[in-house]
Amino acid sequence: MTWEPERLDDQRHLSEADPEGMLPAVAASAAHVRTGHRAAVEAGLDRLAGHGRPRAIVVAGMGASGIVGDMLAAVAGNGAPLPIVTLRSYQLPGWVGATDLVVAVSGSGRTEETLAVATQAVRRGCTLLGVGPAGSPLHAIATQASAGYVPVPVTGQSRAGLWLLAVPVIEAAAALRLVPADAGLFERVAKSLEDLANRCRPSSDSFINPGKSLAMDLAESVPMVWGASAPTSVAAYRLVCQLAANAKYPAVHGELPEAAHHQVAAFDGPLAERDIFADAAGRTLRLVVMRDVEEHPQVTRQRKAALRLAGDRDIPVTELAAEGEHPLERMASLIMLGDYASTYLALGYGTDPTAVSAITEMKARTSP
Repeated sequence: MTWEPERLDDQRHLSEADPEGMLPAVAASAAHVRTGHRAAVEAGLDRLAGHGRPRAIVVAGMGASGIVGDMLAAVAGNGAPLPIVTLRSYQLPGWVGATDLVVAVSGSGRTEETLAVATQAVRRGCTLLGVGPAGSPLHAIATQASAGYVPVPVTGQSRAGLWLLAVPVIEAAAALRLVPADAGLFERVAKSLEDLANRCRPSSDSFINPGKSLAMDLAESVPMVWGASAPTSVAAYRLVCQLAANAKYPAVHGELPEAAHHQVAAFDGPLAERDIFADAAGRTLRLVVMRDVEEHPQVTRQRKAALRLAGDRDIPVTELAAEGEHPLERMASLIMLGDYASTYLALGYGTDPTAVSAITEMKARTSP
């Protein structure tokens, strides 16, 4: 596969190379926010408050469903009065019990790890909340246990339905008075995503299209994607996941201040070197830093120092700024930009952004 940037402004190519419509799916993010909010309201999540405040919240999910737990923790922030844990595993930790809330999230409703955790939660007497498609195995577990369930219309690849899955979970936390989130917030998020979708639309030329521009930055590089706060770290991780799933492209995720204690050493490694006499440019590091308005002062100093270190070593740098007042708004702006960039990167390489044959084969080889 070769990188051909001119493909990004070839409307025929963008259509033909995306047969299952990943670009339209990304553009539907605003609609997904509104649909997820409506589904949560109709599910009557206010009833969760009747169980009292849980000791802890465990969000179980894999892939995009797992990121939902990270999103909730980032929105709650350091002021959360209880632990919020994301579980990407087959088993609940031993400390989880009847006073805890387990939120099982699955875009397919069939994820075996999540089903296993939901079943264990019921056996331990935990409060269970499920989020996934109607009529799925996860829905059946919740129904049998008389647990709460939010049916959401996820179609196609689950990673394209992130907001359908995330909004009900954040709504549940709001019902427990753990996060500040209401209908006005979700509408602001939806409108900001609509604006970004317009700016990143396929017909918008590369030089003014932020999604295409980011894809062009990432192409032919080894990206190190760092967040500088909890919301931007979630967006950075989401971008790395989307690069793998959509573009089949490897990248490294990091979060300051931790990345300053180990990953920064790669600035002096072989992938940071450029051979100016080479006939063709080799793939080198690119530092992608996502900054936020709510960074710890020392993290801000580390971020700026990292950018200077990279510049001193001639390592290409991309700096992205989160937009919005609420943490969810800021996270959303970066997540959607990354979703577009990963899709455009795939299309620039001539790769189908929806197909995931290696994942399908992995599941087939490991199924019991």
